Amino acid sequence: MAALRRAGSRVAPFKVGPDYIDPGYHSLATGRPGRNLDPVLVGEHRIPGLFAHGAKGCDIAVVEGVMGLFDGRVDTAGVGSTAHVAKLINAPVLFVVDARGQSRSLAALLHGFRGYDPTVRLGGVILNQVGSERHEQVLRSACDEVGLDVLGVLPRDPQFSLPSRHLGLVTAAEHGPEAITAVDAIAAAVAKHVDLDAVRALASSVPSMAVAAWEPQVEAVTGEPLIAVAGGAAFTFGYAEHVEVLKAAGAAVAVVDPLNDEDLPEGTAGLVLPGGFPEQHAEALSANAKLREAVAGFARSGAPVHAECGGLLYLARSLDGHPMCGVLDADGFMTPKLTLGYRDAVASTSSPLHPPGSRVTGHEFHRTQLSTPHSTPPAWHWRGVDSRPVTEGFVAGGVHASYLHTHPAGDPEAVARFVRACHPFVARAGGGTVFA
Repeated sequence: MAALRRAGSRVAPFKVGPDYIDPGYHSLATGRPGRNLDPVLVGEHRIPGLFAHGAKGCDIAVVEGVMGLFDGRVDTAGVGSTAHVAKLINAPVLFVVDARGQSRSLAALLHGFRGYDPTVRLGGVILNQVGSERHEQVLRSACDEVGLDVLGVLPRDPQFSLPSRHLGLVTAAEHGPEAITAVDAIAAAVAKHVDLDAVRALASSVPSMAVAAWEPQVEAVTGEPLIAVAGGAAFTFGYAEHVEVLKAAGAAVAVVDPLNDEDLPEGTAGLVLPGGFPEQHAEALSANAKLREAVAGFARSGAPVHAECGGLLYLARSLDGHPMCGVLDADGFMTPKLTLGYRDAVASTSSPLHPPGSRVTGHEFHRTQLSTPHSTPPAWHWRGVDSRPVTEGFVAGGVHASYLHTHPAGDPEAVARFVRACHPFVARAGGGTVFA
């Protein structure tokens, strides 16, 4: 993405699946919002339109895959996989191979992937982690055997590495200048070792889709309620379409950084606390007592608050022993257990986001847990392992807080309902927020 941009292309960046971290690097590489294409979260019928929406005004779109080519939602025939998305947007696949420890066996690997689903078009290969010129020659011969063009050969280089932790890469926002340095190094290597003209030719080898770009079809309220959205290094897990739907529903949006800002923006009528890594910043978040108190007071007023995963932890009484906002009578703590997967959830309790009984598909991805009080109504219920019932999340007054990540394009009406719930709390003449 970065190499194409620096060669003069306007690049639209996409990521298959629900991941938030890679799109942050995509944005760094392209100067445009990183967007996700996840048929599980939004429905496969919306993928072409979301793709067209994100690709507006660009010369080329690059879609980073997820896991292996055919890996999708567990217990499905690859729903949500890279192959599934490639077919939905009629895109060729540039197959990136980790070539360490391989020589002629690469031919069998490529043959197997190409034959597994012939409706997925493998348009070429990039050889990654190549050890020497001789290693490259052997690998190129293997690709020739199966008739796949090599569009690039990347050598092993420690400059290309990025630091990881319990949920994947350290986010671009947290990695700071080092993230820029790493992207610069990768872009320079790709410009040197990948045939960018061949990549452009591959991208243009299929006709453009005759599909209307996605737009949030929601009714806008009057009065432009101001909704504060948490951002900064601790809260980076948000989909670009969320703010777009909020604005389409009539809201004004302001970003608040819980690590640095000591108050909510004046006139705030609603608060969105997205996911991220508050567990990495628990001490600093706790030290900002003024904002914690402001958030607690705002929530106690009954004003709408939408918190997902990291936002849920921020609303808890404490996180790994550090005081948080205390909106929820629960404590958060790190565990060695990874909770991961899609959930077909049903709203258990009426909230500013959902009426009871509404259905969504969301995604969980965390290593923290909460001590859960029995007195607070849950946000969701679903069938877990062996069809056992699961309840999750909290609804308390205007607060909807949950570990479940949802995509606003999958249910824009929930976002519009949230904006409507904010309307009674709009700022009145004379300044300040009036809680009606």
